[in-house]
Amino acid sequence: MRLNGKVAIITGAVGGIGHALVAKFVSEGAKVLAVDLDEKAVAEFAAQYGDEVSGFAANVTDYAQVEGMMDAAVERFGTLDIVLNNAGIAPPKPLLEHDPEADWNAVTLVNQKGVYHGILAAARKLIALEKPGVILNTSSIYGSMAGEMTFSYNVSKAAVDMMTKSAALELAGHGIRVAAVAPGRVNTPMQEQAKALGIWNQMKIEQLRQEFTEPEEIANIFAFLASDEANAINGSTVDAEYGYLSFKLPLGVVQ
Repeated sequence: MRLNGKVAIITGAVGGIGHALVAKFVSEGAKVLAVDLDEKAVAEFAAQYGDEVSGFAANVTDYAQVEGMMDAAVERFGTLDIVLNNAGIAPPKPLLEHDPEADWNAVTLVNQKGVYHGILAAARKLIALEKPGVILNTSSIYGSMAGEMTFSYNVSKAAVDMMTKSAALELAGHGIRVAAVAPGRVNTPMQEQAKALGIWNQMKIEQLRQEFTEPEEIANIFAFLASDEANAINGSTVDAEYGYLSFKLPLGVVQ
């Protein structure tokens, strides 16, 4: 078990990728503080894992609450090794239909400011504990490519990629490694929005294997990055999109 004895914090734990992350990290031997916004939902989720997982409710847009989750992990499990900033939202909306408060500020607060809070609070806690550690961020392929109806989301994930690079540079001297994963189109409840928009089948067909990536596949990559096996990876965002960024729709595939 590559994470045996490690303590991890995972935000956005109740969502599709978050759920898979918690399961994977526990299977690899980690103790996990599972964090989400809904106190009841995260408590019920954590209860499935017994003593291996402790639920904690926090709003990542509030720095004091993010500091609180760092303290809670150390209080519950005795230390901290890994912080995975996974919480994010992606409401689809054409740019010209935006309400700035709902469609820019809300997304930026969670996806960008929330990750910034997680990086800063995690780094400060690890330094206070006088130990090395790993900070991981959930980015997206839409941080490096344009996507329709995802203007604010695209910008926020591009920011995650740069925060990952910048934090890795500034924290390397403290023994803290920082990396990110950029999933492509993943089979999560968030993709249900595509059904409402009538583009579900089109999005599936555009994948090289004509299927969405599964959350467990993304969790596998994060578990590797969190482990000592990935010690050479620092400041990088790993694309996890089964070739979507590199290839057009394969010839012979029709809608």
